[in-house]
Amino acid sequence: MSTPPASSSHAKGLALTAFGGMALTIDIPLIRLADGDPWPILMVRSGLTVTVALIVWLIWRAFSRNVPPLVPGRVGLVVACLYALSALCFITAVYNTSTANLVFILAFNSMFAALLSWLFLKERPKPVTLMAMGAMLIGVLIIVGGGIGAGNLFGDVMALGAAFLLATAITITRGSGRDMGFAALVAVALPFIVAVVMTVQTGYRIEAPWWIILNGTVIMPISFFCLSNGPKYISGPEVAMFYLLETVLAPVWVWLIFSEVPSSATLIGGTILIVTLIAHSLWQLHSGRKRRLAQGVMRHPL
Repeated sequence: MSTPPASSSHAKGLALTAFGGMALTIDIPLIRLADGDPWPILMVRSGLTVTVALIVWLIWRAFSRNVPPLVPGRVGLVVACLYALSALCFITAVYNTSTANLVFILAFNSMFAALLSWLFLKERPKPVTLMAMGAMLIGVLIIVGGGIGAGNLFGDVMALGAAFLLATAITITRGSGRDMGFAALVAVALPFIVAVVMTVQTGYRIEAPWWIILNGTVIMPISFFCLSNGPKYISGPEVAMFYLLETVLAPVWVWLIFSEVPSSATLIGGTILIVTLIAHSLWQLHSGRKRRLAQGVMRHPL
């Protein structure tokens, strides 16, 4: 069975993951625009995401035999559970530690992904990727450096758990080579169930539901599907880096929509992160193009 050129697959993975990462950046602004209580917001967003995933899968299955499985075997079930547990840890952390602490700790997603890929997949990160990760970590440190508070130990541990579980899901997906796009979407069912239980206890309030409907039916399915499929084509650390786009751009969208001016530290750190991501992606594309040309010369010597 023939396989696509490595450089072509890598370019596809970069484009897919970048698109998913960009879509994820407007998650927080849409939640803010919906103007509701946390648990009802989570319930509607998660419920719609699962519903859309099932509808798309059923339609796809009706017209094609090549539809990927909702949960591809036992490994898919493990990945779905990891995504679900990561989401629950994230939700718990939101309410038990400061936002600055949460963002800082979640930035270690890329570090965890690099370590796990190195240990279990024998994918030693290239020096350029290690340098890019270091630069991005510096960017995040600059963003949150002036705002990190004492926080709460339990919330910090939950944030660390969310980052580790997400990195583990990325690594397993990369190792299996399976299509996990729908597995990541179906995994949202667990946070939905938790949110339903909590909403029954706390009550329902969403002032502008159309924003959260847009989020649950379009933004979350697209971002989850693209980001969870990225490890098929590019390394875990590279996928993890694109999750940091939300850290950078969400404050910018909030600034434009709600006139909340980001601090100079946010602007400086965000610039470092964006420039690093663009430079690293361009380097990877250039490197892949050179390899493809070299392979063409070897196949067709003069």
